[in-house]
Amino acid sequence: MNTKTVVAGIGMTKFAKPGASDSYDVMAAAAIRQALDDAGLDYSDVQQAYAGYVYGDSTCGQKALYHVGMTGIPVVNVNNNCSTGSTALFLARQAIEHGIADCVLAVGFEQMKPGALGNVYTDRPSPFYDFDAACDTLVGNGDIPLALRYFGGAGKSHMEKHGTTMQDFARIRVKASRHATRNPLALFDREVSVDEVMQAPVMWPGVMTRLMACPPTCGGAAAILCSPEFAAKHGINTTVTIKAQAMTTDTASTFDTNDMMQVVGYDMTAAAASQVYEAAGIGAEDVDVVELHDCFAHNELITYEGLGLCPEGGAKKFIADGDNTYGGKFVTNPSGGLLSKGHPLGATGLAQCYELTHQLRGTADKRQVEGARTALQHNLGLGGACVVTLYQAA
Repeated sequence: MNTKTVVAGIGMTKFAKPGASDSYDVMAAAAIRQALDDAGLDYSDVQQAYAGYVYGDSTCGQKALYHVGMTGIPVVNVNNNCSTGSTALFLARQAIEHGIADCVLAVGFEQMKPGALGNVYTDRPSPFYDFDAACDTLVGNGDIPLALRYFGGAGKSHMEKHGTTMQDFARIRVKASRHATRNPLALFDREVSVDEVMQAPVMWPGVMTRLMACPPTCGGAAAILCSPEFAAKHGINTTVTIKAQAMTTDTASTFDTNDMMQVVGYDMTAAAASQVYEAAGIGAEDVDVVELHDCFAHNELITYEGLGLCPEGGAKKFIADGDNTYGGKFVTNPSGGLLSKGHPLGATGLAQCYELTHQLRGTADKRQVEGARTALQHNLGLGGACVVTLYQAA
């Protein structure tokens, strides 16, 4: 990294259930306008744009951006499964830090359909073929939706290795709901109890109930990044900077270890986190607030360990001690996370950026983490990619 990157502006729409939202281009444009207003900039100041989405035809990014302006700048459309939004952020940060541009926009959006995720193009090899085969071998249960089998299987692996229980996953869901009551942008903002989570419809006996899974939602989120020199010239708030960032993809351990935790990206997470801590010159213990990829409560639990927030096998105690919430060692997903906002794939990573920027600015209102100075973002996509970003306050 050659140049410090400033998070100049952020924007986010409230996520909505499929069928209840504006179209993808309208949601994206709204988030972009918010980010521009937050930064005090005009669209003409933006020199490049990276637009992230998973479900959509080519050049949806241009369709969304053209609502805001048509200035002829490079627009790159990005698709990296559930890590798409943070991949757009990763590319925008690279452009700033290597001096390619001084002001870059990253936007993510998704117009989802109801129900479980699935392949769109069924007349060609699926990028998930090897993952599906591993899942079939390790957990079976072919009558259960695949994403649930993946992450439920990872949770089941943790249960078998470390004595984790369904109640531990339920406590994560309860924590998410408690945080969501403080967030006006949370879609599911009612606090639930452990009993309610445990008594919800069973998705996988002994492993998961419905409330332990996030639903598909629709929405948009955006961030404008700039160089310190550009910020000084335009009077931009420089409180929040990206201190370090890493993207990882799968290694041989994804399949060689015969462990569903690895199939869903545990090693990608651990490697990305290690790279970020080393680049920033800090340890996990120095982090104050975390937004991590809780597509399922099971993934949040194993990610505590992957990010080094607790030792391997230590997540059960970490949860019991309250170290994942206000008053503990780390506040994880103060926004309520995907479990409370839902998961519009392309928007998720930039929604995490939105939350953590507010936390470090001290503008998170009722969900503010007191004294937050260092924030960690984790966004995971199967197939696969993981992006971990470390933000610091000036």
